[in-house]
Amino acid sequence: MARTLVVVGAGPGLGMGVARAFGRAGFQVGLIARTPEKLDALVAELTDLGIGAAAFPADVRDRDALAAALAAVKERLGTIDVLEYGPSPTGPITNAVQTTVESATAQLELNLLGAVHAVGQVLPDMRARGDGAVLLTTGVSSTVPAPFLANVGAAMAGLRNWAHSLHTELRPEGVYVGTVTIATGIAPGGGEGDPDAIGARYLRMYRQREEVEEVVGDVEAFRTLVAQH
Repeated sequence: MARTLVVVGAGPGLGMGVARAFGRAGFQVGLIARTPEKLDALVAELTDLGIGAAAFPADVRDRDALAAALAAVKERLGTIDVLEYGPSPTGPITNAVQTTVESATAQLELNLLGAVHAVGQVLPDMRARGDGAVLLTTGVSSTVPAPFLANVGAAMAGLRNWAHSLHTELRPEGVYVGTVTIATGIAPGGGEGDPDAIGARYLRMYRQREEVEEVVGDVEAFRTLVAQH
């Protein structure tokens, strides 16, 4: 049977880059995101490439809906071998002094708690098999504090920290956890920021299962930007 990748927070950029990379390597792909029409277009694109794909609409901040979508992926496509979590930031983005409980919670729900919940749905099967992979995406503000991305950075820093902890804890059980920090714009033809180039990195991490983290882009350039801001 074909192995299965599920992309949580699928979109036309990074998510599709990952989907194409794994699909060309023989995976079937489940896509989870909020908008059915957009998902249908992404599935059609993958189908045209000869990649088996299906859409499972759900808002990643709705825990019941996310759990149901992941259960539907398993029912339709079989055991989930790889989970990639990387929704784009949505909701208010606040400076440090403007951050409120509400604005912080919105990003925590999207970036950290959504990931914790998604991983919790697939991890029992992976641990029982002694195999599987979880790939978690963060932005550069997870490593370089940026006042203009304060609430996003706080949530992504939590996700990055958790990813490192999961990697250490699960590695002896045969389950791989890796995280990718995006420190560049994502655009076709954008060098290492090209979605297909990023997708190839994820696939290589999955196959090698060694490094807990890779960085796409120039962290020091972002650090300089923050200092100048």
